[in-house]
Amino acid sequence: MKGKLILLTILIVAFGIFVLVRFFILNNQNVFGRIKIVSSPVGSVFVDNVAVGKTPFEQKYKVGEYMIKLIPEGTATDTASWRGKVKIFKNALTYVNRELGSSDITSAGEIFTTTKMDKAAKNGDFGEIYVETEPQGAIVYLDNEEKGVSALILSDVLKGDHEISVFMPRFLRRTQKINVDPGYRVNALFKLAIDQSQKGTGSAKVTGGKESTAGAKVKKITILIKDTPTGFLRVREEPSITASEEAQVKPGNIFNFLEEQNGWYKIEYEKDKEGWVYSQYAEKQEE
Repeated sequence: MKGKLILLTILIVAFGIFVLVRFFILNNQNVFGRIKIVSSPVGSVFVDNVAVGKTPFEQKYKVGEYMIKLIPEGTATDTASWRGKVKIFKNALTYVNRELGSSDITSAGEIFTTTKMDKAAKNGDFGEIYVETEPQGAIVYLDNEEKGVSALILSDVLKGDHEISVFMPRFLRRTQKINVDPGYRVNALFKLAIDQSQKGTGSAKVTGGKESTAGAKVKKITILIKDTPTGFLRVREEPSITASEEAQVKPGNIFNFLEEQNGWYKIEYEKDKEGWVYSQYAEKQEE
C-alpha cells in the first residue's frame, strides 16, 4: 500500500511538471503578434539588421522588442532612411507608417500598438488612447474635438472607429483612423515633420559646445536638467523618442552642451560618453 502511495505521488508530481512546462514555458516561447510596415517611398525592411523584404510588409513575430530599419528603394537617393525600436504584443498588431523625407526633420509617421488597460474600464464599452508625439507638446484632437497636449491619456473612449489628429505650429498636421476595443489601450506615437512652406522653420544646429557669430563673443553653453514626472530624464542614442536609451540623468544636473537638433540637446553625460535629451525637460544656459 505504501509503495502504491509513493508511485501515485510521483505520477501526480510528474503530471504537474508536465502541465507547468506545457502551458507556461512552451506556450510563452510560442506567443506571437503581427507587425505591418508601410512607407512612402517604398523601402527595404530590416528587422534586427536582417533584410526581410520591402514595404508594404506584414509578418508574424514572437512577442518582444525589435529594431526596425527602412532604407528607400531605387531612385530615392535624396530620401532619408529611418530606424526605430518597436514592440510586438501577444495576438496584437503593431502598425508602422513612415513618410520618408530628405532628412529627419522633414520625415513623419506613426507607430500604433494595442495593449490591455492597466485597470478595467468602469463600463465594458470603453477603452483608452495614449498619445505621444515628437516633438512633445502637440495639440491632440479626437474626432475633431481638442483634448489637450501630448503626451496624454484619453480615458473612457467609446469602442469603435475614431479619428485622431495632432498638430503643432510650424509642423504638418498628422491624422489617422483608429479602432478602439473595450478594455484595451491604443498606444499612438506620432512623428511630426517641419512645414517647409513657412518661413523660419529650419532646425537649429549648434555644435562644439560653443555658440558664436562673426565678431561676437564666444559663450560656453551648458544644459540644466529640469524636473520630470518620472524623477529622471532618459538620454537617448539619437534625437528621437524611439532611439535606444543610453542612460538616465537627474533633475538639477548640469552637462556640457554639444549640439541641438529639432528640439533635442546633445550632451556629454559622462566622460567621453554622449547622448541626446529632450529639450522640454532641459534648459540651455550660457556662461
